[in-house]
Amino acid sequence: MSHVKKTRQGIRVRLEAEEIALLRALMEQLLALLGDAPAEDDELASVGISENATKPDDPVLARLFPDAYGDEGDGGEAAGEFRRYTEMGLRDGKREAAGVVLGSLGEPKADVFLDEKQAQAWLRALNDVRLALGTRLDISEEWYEEAEKMDKDDPRTPMFAAYDWLTMLQESLVRVLW
Repeated sequence: MSHVKKTRQGIRVRLEAEEIALLRALMEQLLALLGDAPAEDDELASVGISENATKPDDPVLARLFPDAYGDEGDGGEAAGEFRRYTEMGLRDGKREAAGVVLGSLGEPKADVFLDEKQAQAWLRALNDVRLALGTRLDISEEWYEEAEKMDKDDPRTPMFAAYDWLTMLQESLVRVLW
């Protein structure tokens, strides 16, 4: 089981081999979901503007990149404009945070030492993965009760366990940082 502690070398996250493999797989899946960065020769993208930014059809992406404004009766024009100017930067930030996690993972059953900036990136990436899993699993306030009643052969059981572990890891990091 992972353990998080503040030391003189930084924030130590002690992970078992299985936890490292799970975290690596989840971060790689998050990066695949976010997609590749735009080509460098895209003039609008080079200044962070998306040419065709629309609300994603995928519920997970819609959760990671929600509309900035509620339904204003203008067909969502304001939300679309806001998305056009901000989504690319948000995607880049999410890719960067996941990259920090992947870059800091060591060998199986290793201690990972993070500075404050890396720990903040870990928190953002863990939150993104939790949002993605929570959306796919349709997590609600009663999810613990649902998970307790779930049959061990239910195909969602490993995802509920991963969600729970990510929650504990994120909470441990928050406690050490604050």
